[in-house]
Amino acid sequence: MPVYQLASQHLAAQDADWARLITEIGDCKLAVERHREPYESLVRAIAYQQLNGRAAEAILGRFLALFPANNFPTPAQVLATDDATMRACGFSANKMTTIREIAINTQTGVVPSLADAHNMENAVLIERLVQLRGVGRWTVEMFLIFTLGRLDVLPVGDFGIREGYKLLKSLSDQPTPKVLDKLGQAWAPYRSVATWYLWQAASLYKQNAQPKP
Repeated sequence: MPVYQLASQHLAAQDADWARLITEIGDCKLAVERHREPYESLVRAIAYQQLNGRAAEAILGRFLALFPANNFPTPAQVLATDDATMRACGFSANKMTTIREIAINTQTGVVPSLADAHNMENAVLIERLVQLRGVGRWTVEMFLIFTLGRLDVLPVGDFGIREGYKLLKSLSDQPTPKVLDKLGQAWAPYRSVATWYLWQAASLYKQNAQPKP
């Protein structure tokens, strides 16, 4: 049986709310970009931080257009790009600094290759990569889920996940990261799939709660 199907069955068995959510959403469509090097994944994650999807895609699109001969710029190309050019793409000063930090640490080997990352535990990767300026735990967790395909990651600091759980359970307030971490232990070893469904819940139930004109 496919692993996402196993995960969905495991989550649906939690309680009636989870069963309803999975019935309404359907199959898990969590897409993993397994070919991406950690360097590229981290840069992309930084581009998306604190922005809606369309805005981030526009900024990233302008950035990638600077390097038409490459699918993605190399660390050396990033470091050779001046501030004015980066700023014209839409990057903030903080994001430019972080992207350059990722590029430098890729060249020095602090950011591992994809092959090496696959042989490293989640905790080791998190501890190593959050040392980079501007790279937080959430950024590394997105890399673990969407590039390495790790199935048991729960980014408890993510607003959308906590909002999804609040709406799923009809709570008045979001659970704190500490509370969600404890609740999520029951979703192991498929917490990444639970994360995906809670993101969908945040969108689905918020839309359903909107007053009709």
